[in-house]
Amino acid sequence: MSSNNAAIALVTGGSRGLGRSTVEALAHRGVRSIFTYQANRDEAAKVVERVKSLGSMAIPLPLSTEETATFDAFIEKFKLALQELKAERFNYLVNNAGNSSGMGFLNATEAEFDTLYKIHVKGVFFLTQKLAPLMVDGGRIVNISSGLTRIVMANRAPYAIMKSAVETMTKYMAFELGSRGIAVNCVAPGAIATDFSGGVVRDNPEVAKAISAMTALGRPGQPDDIGPMIASLLSEDHRWVNAQRIEVSGGMRI
Repeated sequence: MSSNNAAIALVTGGSRGLGRSTVEALAHRGVRSIFTYQANRDEAAKVVERVKSLGSMAIPLPLSTEETATFDAFIEKFKLALQELKAERFNYLVNNAGNSSGMGFLNATEAEFDTLYKIHVKGVFFLTQKLAPLMVDGGRIVNISSGLTRIVMANRAPYAIMKSAVETMTKYMAFELGSRGIAVNCVAPGAIATDFSGGVVRDNPEVAKAISAMTALGRPGQPDDIGPMIASLLSEDHRWVNAQRIEVSGGMRI
């Protein structure tokens, strides 16, 4: 694998929340990033400037992981971005992009279920499949799951089901890519204070208090509790960790 100073990561959903924290944590380690954003160019530009201030480089590319028909065109843009970084291949993939859902089993709509499936399962599956030939042997992949695959909470059934599929997908990716020395793991954050789910953990004091009460470390998570952990997992320090679900929740409901 390339040294960290030359390494390149692709982080989907890198303009906000956990993705942004990951891009910045990688920059601290000298890793350059290509990251995707869906619509907010201004936020993407802020990430580029922040990474530049850290002495690294980041290139933003628009992508909707729901639209698999656009993936071939994205791959061509990704190759051009690699050329801009004077590279033909990349080292790390973080499948972070996603959306939330406040529906349970009894009130979920088929349309929302299908959208969640396209973004969290189908999109991750086929984007990774198309990117795999561009990854160096010995690379690393991190898929993002959720603490909700272990902890059952109200109005989260469809979302948790998709993340459970991501965890199984991770094992099969690790199995099939292992011959190339590519390790694939899954990070499952707990409740994090971001704009995810309408900012409910970040902006609702009652929700934050309830999360704190059920968490051993006594508070909700912050984006920077997750991004540096992902950056660390991608490093050579964790080269023998493979096909694992790693929960990063501060000890929720242990």
